[in-house]
Amino acid sequence: MDNYRLTWVKEGRERRQVSAVKYSAAAAEDYASYKQAQPGVSDVRIEPAG
Repeated sequence: MDNYRLTWVKEGRERRQVSAVKYSAAAAEDYASYKQAQPGVSDVRIEPAG
């Protein structure tokens, strides 16, 4: 099973934020939608987790 993580930009932060949790492909899509809806969050990406 492949694992994925989320990265995103948080308003007021200089670096991209990275999820501490690894997700399945389906779960990553769901959590990406949830994260994108949060205030001050932009550019949510799903990336392979090594």
